[in-house]
Amino acid sequence: MLEKNNARLINAWASFDWSNSVYNLIVTTAIFPIYYLSTTEEAFGGEMVRFFGLHIKNSVLFSYAISFSFFVIVFLSPILSGIADYSGLKKRFMQFFTYLGSLSCIGLYFFTGENIEYGIACSVLASIGYAGSLVFYNGFLPEVSSNERMDKVSAKGFAMGYTGSIILLILNLLLYQKYTLFGFENGSSATRFGFILVGIWWMGFAQISFYYLKDRATGKPITSDIIGHGTKELKKVFMVVRNKKVMKRFLTAFFLFSMGVQTVMLLAPLFADKEIGMGADEMIYIVLILQILAIGGAYFFAWLSNLKGNGFAISSTLIIWIIICISGYFMKDKITFYSLAAFLGFVMGGIQSISRSTYSKLIPTGAIDTASYFSFYDITEKFAIVIGSLTYGFIDQITGSMRYSMVFMSVFFIGGFIVLQLANLKKNLI
Repeated sequence: MLEKNNARLINAWASFDWSNSVYNLIVTTAIFPIYYLSTTEEAFGGEMVRFFGLHIKNSVLFSYAISFSFFVIVFLSPILSGIADYSGLKKRFMQFFTYLGSLSCIGLYFFTGENIEYGIACSVLASIGYAGSLVFYNGFLPEVSSNERMDKVSAKGFAMGYTGSIILLILNLLLYQKYTLFGFENGSSATRFGFILVGIWWMGFAQISFYYLKDRATGKPITSDIIGHGTKELKKVFMVVRNKKVMKRFLTAFFLFSMGVQTVMLLAPLFADKEIGMGADEMIYIVLILQILAIGGAYFFAWLSNLKGNGFAISSTLIIWIIICISGYFMKDKITFYSLAAFLGFVMGGIQSISRSTYSKLIPTGAIDTASYFSFYDITEKFAIVIGSLTYGFIDQITGSMRYSMVFMSVFFIGGFIVLQLANLKKNLI
């Protein structure tokens, strides 16, 4: 049995970021959104599409689909995490969601625009698979790392994820640009084949984590009587959070700024396409820059956290996020967007990594129900994404411009910054 802080165990845990981050980059950020917009506009003769008889703007539909997928996870997570803690089978659930997500990615190969219901269904299932697996993956962090090393270990996971994503994104870019060299009829068919590569990469490299991470089976049978166990466990976590002032304030701040962070990350490609006029090639280059800088950002803010404290590190990223959202409203040209994307990448790596490790440090020492604790964390984040993406899509729908959606996101960051100062993390975390 491998112990905490074992280099091999940490590398195996972090390799799950390497495996699943390709979905988050290629399917939700870089390639699929642009492919989705272009194919649906071609199939329906414009940005208004017909979805189960409903006429709706394609970008708004995409925003709502993302909201729905995370809404499902909000309800599933407490039930599944409770069963996982009760049975000691976190890895088993992590595997289920990984296979659901990766196979759904492969299924996107058959999405060609006119079958929009099928495409949205696959993208929703892939999103559920990705988000669901992270609940249990994050739950392993306190099992592989001691408290004082969590910032660095968390950063390692995100850095490996960004690195793996860059490699596969470059391969997808080559397939798209040199499609004749690889035997494809056009760029569209090469792009669709890229979705298969994402699914295979995700499923394949996840086996490293599955081999080394071990369940701590309790031997308790999974019956209908324990379906409500997850809700009970979540209530226990809620009581802990309510009685720990610093934890409560951190999660409140996390909820507020997550509405902005995740929404901007998920919908930035649509903004680049609609408002700036970025082409598919240009968007991929931007995402490459973003990912490279995110690696540096994850390690930089881990270093800053060690130097100045978690509260200072997160607060620094939030100030930059506020500037990014306000600047997005005034942005007109591509050069400015490149510059803004660079800053976005840098703080993206930092805020995700430090938020995860900060919460891990706040979990009571000796707690064995880590899946339930991270389920609570995950529900907080996913519910924030639901509200954030719905808000983004609604403002886009009533104003006809994503610029107003972007600038409104700054409200969430400002609120998160204010509440975070009240948590006084530097004083409460060692």
